[in-house]
Formats: sequence, C-alpha cells, structure tokens
Amino acid sequence: MRLGTSSPLSHRTAKEWAENQIKLGCRAVVFPLDCTASRELIDEYKNAAEENDILIAEVGIWRNPVSLNPEEAKKNTDYCVEQLKLADYLHARCAVNVAGSRGERWDGHYKANFSKETWNKIVDKTREIIDRAEIENTFFSLEPMPWMYPTGPEEYLKLIEEVDRERFAVHLDGINMINSAERYFNAEEFLDKCFDLLKDKIRSCHVKDVHLKEEYTFQLEECAPGLGEFPILHYVKRINAIDRDMPVILEHLNTDEDYIKYMNYLKELLAGEY
Repeated sequence: MRLGTSSPLSHRTAKEWAENQIKLGCRAVVFPLDCTASRELIDEYKNAAEENDILIAEVGIWRNPVSLNPEEAKKNTDYCVEQLKLADYLHARCAVNVAGSRGERWDGHYKANFSKETWNKIVDKTREIIDRAEIENTFFSLEPMPWMYPTGPEEYLKLIEEVDRERFAVHLDGINMINSAERYFNAEEFLDKCFDLLKDKIRSCHVKDVHLKEEYTFQLEECAPGLGEFPILHYVKRINAIDRDMPVILEHLNTDEDYIKYMNYLKELLAGEY
C-alpha cells in the first residue's frame, strides 16, 4: 500500500508541499487544489508529485448532488463533473464524493436518505456525472457512510450494477461502515466480506479508528488511529493482498501536529506493510 494523509501540511510552494509529504513518509496524497485553481498552479503540484513518486490518490468533491434544493443540486452536480475532469487530468486513482443527503445538512442523517427515490437519484446522478465528464484516466467513487447509501459492500455492488458505467469504482472507508454492534464486534469478519465482494474494484481507502463509548445507548465515535478498537493491521493486510500500490489515506485530524503524530503511529504499527 501507499500510506498518505488528507492534509497538505503547511507549505508555501508545490515543491515544499511534496518535500513535506515525503519527509512524513507519504507515498500517496489527496490533491490539495480544486478545479477553480489555475492550470499553471495545478501543473506545479502535479509535476511535484510525479517528480517525487507521490501517487495522487484522490480528488475530493464533498458536495451534495441530490440536494432537495434544485439550484443547489445543479450547482453541486456541475462541481462534481469539474472535479472528476480534474482527477482525469491528474491521472488520480479516483475522484471521491458521498452520495448526498435528503435534508438540510449536506452529509446528514435522514430517513429519506434510504428511500427508493433517493436510491434512484443516486444512480441517475452518478451516471450523469460520469457521462458528462467523459473520463479516461480515473474513476468516480462514493465514500461509504453510516447513514446514506452505500452503507456496506452489498449495497455498493448493487450500485455498481445499476449505475452500469465502466468508470464507476469503489472508495473503501472500512471505518465509516462500522455502524452497528454486529459490525463493531466482528470487524475482521466484516472487512473480509468487503474485500471478498469488492476486490479489484477498490481504488482508494481511508484509515482512522472507531471507539465504542460506555454511555447508553449504543454510541460509536470516530477517533485517531490507536484510540479505538478497529483492526487496522488486518485492514491493511487485506488491502495489500489486492494491490500493493493501494493508497491508504489518514484523515479527519485537526492539526499538522496531529497528522505527524498519528502518521508516525501508523508507520510503526504497519512496519513492513506500507
């Protein structure tokens, strides 16, 4: 695997950005610019990554294309298309988004997220985004979430079948899919199912941790690696069995210091695996 982080770390130039990533031990990155940046600046970062053998794992999107507000949905869909085009230009492993929510918060938890109507909208929007972008060098993917489709590997396979586009693939966040007692206490078995079903359709992965709180009712909280109970080493071994160049991206920390601290933890934990 190629370990990396979602943080660009503090830097002033593309050259310094790449040097900082290499110094930290990153061999994969989330691209730090979006489609609104100038082509000249995009090329500076693209070239810096190539010159340092840093794989561009993901171009993030993080917009809600199935928003209840039609104007917002259109604007967000247009942004999805442009970000996917950027990922194609960069030859990134994937552009990644979430499916979107049917409520006020763009990534929020709502009953309507699980309606048949929402499922059909996700399928239609995914097709539209891929068709409009006309990509050849990357893939569009949806990050699994605890409270919106896809919440597990079976749903992801069904989405792939119904979307029916060659350039639709899997972004795997094993931690996001730990949303029940069964999956929490049987995480290794659940991960085995994910990798057995999704296999070479996976383009990129996220890593962090999850902790079960003692308070009632059943409460899971996302946390930094080593502060929870998720079987990170088993996760990575299954990733490596599929693709030794798979990007595994550490995310959702607050400061450069935290990224450095927990990246060093992962390097020690995964010695020989990355």
